[in-house]
Amino acid sequence: MTTSPTETKKSASFVQVDELRLDRRLECDTETVASDNAALAALGYKQEFKRAFSSLEVFAFSFSLAGIFPSIATVLIFALPYGGPVSMVWGHGWAIAVFFIFFTGLALAELASSAPTSGGLYYWTWDLASPRWRNLLSWVVGYTNCMGLVAGFASVEWGLAVQIMAAVTIGTDNRFVPTTAQTFAVYVALLIVHGFLSSLATSAIALLQTLYVAVNTLLPLAVVIAMPIATPKEFKNTASYAFGAFTTCAGWPDGFAFVLSFLAPLYVISGFESSIHMSEEAHNARTAVPWAIVRTVGISSLIGWVVNVVFAFCMGTDLQSIIDDPIGQPTATIFFNSFGRNGTLALWSMVAFAQFMVGANGLTVASRQMFAFARDRGLPFSGIIYRMNKRTQTPVNAVWASAFVSFLLGLLVFAGPTTYSAIFTIALAGQYTAFAIPMACRFLGGQKWVPGPFTLGRFGLPVTIIAIMWMTFAMVILAFPARPGPTAESMNYMVVVYCGWIGLCLIYYYFPVYGGAHWFRGPQKTLQDRDQVEVGRGSA
Repeated sequence: MTTSPTETKKSASFVQVDELRLDRRLECDTETVASDNAALAALGYKQEFKRAFSSLEVFAFSFSLAGIFPSIATVLIFALPYGGPVSMVWGHGWAIAVFFIFFTGLALAELASSAPTSGGLYYWTWDLASPRWRNLLSWVVGYTNCMGLVAGFASVEWGLAVQIMAAVTIGTDNRFVPTTAQTFAVYVALLIVHGFLSSLATSAIALLQTLYVAVNTLLPLAVVIAMPIATPKEFKNTASYAFGAFTTCAGWPDGFAFVLSFLAPLYVISGFESSIHMSEEAHNARTAVPWAIVRTVGISSLIGWVVNVVFAFCMGTDLQSIIDDPIGQPTATIFFNSFGRNGTLALWSMVAFAQFMVGANGLTVASRQMFAFARDRGLPFSGIIYRMNKRTQTPVNAVWASAFVSFLLGLLVFAGPTTYSAIFTIALAGQYTAFAIPMACRFLGGQKWVPGPFTLGRFGLPVTIIAIMWMTFAMVILAFPARPGPTAESMNYMVVVYCGWIGLCLIYYYFPVYGGAHWFRGPQKTLQDRDQVEVGRGSA
């Protein structure tokens, strides 16, 4: 078959157009990277990561770390005893709590747009606080953020270990009941696997986000469609029950039980700030990062509310039996009642896989914060932790340092069941402390504020005030025990652990000779003047 001159000319023109489009796209990408590097250089840091995350992948990372469905599966125990259906549908975040969580996301997004760096929160604190307090406040935020992220990762890993053991219990028809030591062994294995996964090159981690976001979107969709179809009649509830029944199993008065149901959305709608710590690996970070935060909160809130409504319609009315079931996991029990043994095992394996993805991203983001704080010499052994692997261009030492601290936190489970809750609460309390301080410094520190492309304008102050008030209220809720009149075994030790951690931070800071007060000076400039000039030329 021959090709006519006309067809040849047309084909050539198409090639020229395609090449032109490719050249323009490459030129645009190059300009974006140069602009990102220049923005980082303005903060005093040289570019050490490879910028491999697109805007979509930045959102996918944040959304997947929130892990809406596996998170609901893990923390449903915090909604069922405190009001049942009403707390799940209304208190369990999506009509009340999420409204205020959204303000937190907006305030963080505005800060992230102004100064996108992996250190994020402690950097903003130092930059915006008054000179008298900036070193101390930046130190406290750096340590609470590190602990919050590492403890959050540890809680995800422990939740995943419990989910895996619940599947084994279902598969053996309740003949196998795992011990704490057996669950801890699974926990350690997960730490090791995630350590290797988070040590991959940035480009590989970015590619994985497509799979992660697909699973975290399709899994709740599958449950929402299949559960109403599969649930037997004896477990189906009426609309009046699903939207209006209020049942407490914890002994608290109804009003306060409803307030405690906010614990579930606080845990579920978290991790949305993770994109902040990926700023130095993202294209167009000043826009991509803040929008990833906002979209993660909004989309997670919508999906989570729908899932909880479906649960409320398909879980039956005997909530106490769900809580006390030998399976040991309320969501797995609800699935078992709806899908039977084989269906539950198939679905539960997908829940565990989605939780596995949350853990992978959780360790990645914790390592980025560790790396950034070590870069600014805030951590013990900073010289070792602040090392970039030459082959992967990722902070492998920071990854394993984060995994090791998570291992140490995991040992707390041998002290009793209340420590599992303590790991959850200290993670959230640490993060909220790290969020609130830079937000407050922006308006109280007296320093110049330069907004980024994402700005709230005159609404920035009221949004920040609401966000700080909500986080303060949330931390009070986190401190309450599961039941009134707690014993030593059932007490909530969040206040003890939290205050102990803040106390250790302050002792280390003010310790004679060796304390941070004698050597910590906030963000350290890693970019030489000559390099800064070259970056400026490259971004022109």
